[in-house]
Amino acid sequence: MGSVDEPLLPPSDAAVADHGSHGRLESVLSDASVPFIRRTWGALSIEMKLLLKLAAPAVFVYMINYLMSMSTQIFSGHLGNLELAAASLGNTGIKVFTYGLMLGMGSAVETLCGQAYGARKYDMLGIYLQRSTILLTATGIPLTLTYIFSKPFLIALGESPEIASAAAVFVYGLIPQIFAYAANFPIQKFLQAQSIVLPSAYISAATLIIHLLLSYVAVYVLGLGLLGASLVLSLSWWVIVGAQFAYIVRSERCKRTWTGFSLQAFSGLPGFLKLSVASAVMLCLETWYFQILVLLAGLLENPELALDSLSICMTISGWVFMISVGFNAAASVRVSNELGAGNPKSAAFSVVVVTSLSFIVSVIAAVIVLVLRDVISYAFTGGEVVAAAVSDLCPMLASTLILNGIQPVLSGVAVGCGWQAFVAWVNVTCYYIIGIPVGSLLGFYFNLGAKGIWGGMIGGTVMQTFILLWVTWRTDWNKEVEAAQKRLDKWEVTKQGER
Repeated sequence: MGSVDEPLLPPSDAAVADHGSHGRLESVLSDASVPFIRRTWGALSIEMKLLLKLAAPAVFVYMINYLMSMSTQIFSGHLGNLELAAASLGNTGIKVFTYGLMLGMGSAVETLCGQAYGARKYDMLGIYLQRSTILLTATGIPLTLTYIFSKPFLIALGESPEIASAAAVFVYGLIPQIFAYAANFPIQKFLQAQSIVLPSAYISAATLIIHLLLSYVAVYVLGLGLLGASLVLSLSWWVIVGAQFAYIVRSERCKRTWTGFSLQAFSGLPGFLKLSVASAVMLCLETWYFQILVLLAGLLENPELALDSLSICMTISGWVFMISVGFNAAASVRVSNELGAGNPKSAAFSVVVVTSLSFIVSVIAAVIVLVLRDVISYAFTGGEVVAAAVSDLCPMLASTLILNGIQPVLSGVAVGCGWQAFVAWVNVTCYYIIGIPVGSLLGFYFNLGAKGIWGGMIGGTVMQTFILLWVTWRTDWNKEVEAAQKRLDKWEVTKQGER
């Protein structure tokens, strides 16, 4: 690894030159001649600068992107309670399925690009980006069928025909969004691996303004209703994809990592698919967990009220969750970059700092939700009945927010290390063998309704969080550095063999 003073990158790349901290953080942490407190304080100063430069724009990007979906749901909700239930079911019950799968598969790029960038193997990043986009686009084709046949699918799951029909109309307009996801997530991870997040923040902010204006016109001026609202959401995601790709092509900061389209992207796909599937399973099991909560709520007595109250809470949870996802991205980039650069102490220290920051932010959000519990639902829809139901669920929402301040960051650490397959097994056990069965038992057998379903799921999340905390605490970071190098050597050999 180079020293701090080595001019390894040109001036135009100065903004991303600290991706492995040039060993400076590792040197501070390894200097036993300096007292522990001074050493820790110095390391914290370095890490906070690196982390906040990554986390703040990343949090902003994820929050803005989620706000686009949230605003679409709000526009739909003001059309009526049926429309709110339909948009909620379409957004949370159908779209999250695709979102989780695509984002999960895209995290393979996060692992490989992050470690390759830390190891200064820049030319590998563009190939990874293209391979991932090809795989995700191919995955989007069968996913389209789930959107087309969403109505009979929802009815078969026990949803009322009226809500299922309205939800299907909303979902039809989201079909173009599937392929926007296929391009966006690899692009997003490609940029994040290089600590390039600020341009995405500008693009997302500008797109949100366009999205709000077009949504108003489609829903209220043109009267296109649910279909118009979802079509605008799809269009907005394609605007983000186009703008980000234009940045990659034209930016000097991506000159080393993007050298144009290559036929090499079509070779070596089976091995890349294996890591992508492991990544997808890990993340899908998490995102589908709360999707199942909404679907189960549709089977309760008075399903419209249950869906409305739960979907409002899930939307708020999802919005705050985007903060943790931003920290998740920062954790993944920092850990993968430091492992690729051969800095085990820096990787471990980064995990502690980013987890602590995310936890503090989530506790603050939970307190705000509890203070505003009686009025928070009016941002989505009118009606005192829904407001009371939401208020009753807010303590559970606050608990979920606090847990989400830790768990996503630890998942980001797992992605940075390449532990996706292990975390997938943890998720299966905690979520689907324990959380959902216990929640169903409490909700239906003991007649606790939505609170019972949610309570069981919180129990599964608590168990998963403690397991990930224990595994992370026990990690041998020197071995993780060796594993990262072996992974990069494997892909480098594959790449050279394809030339």
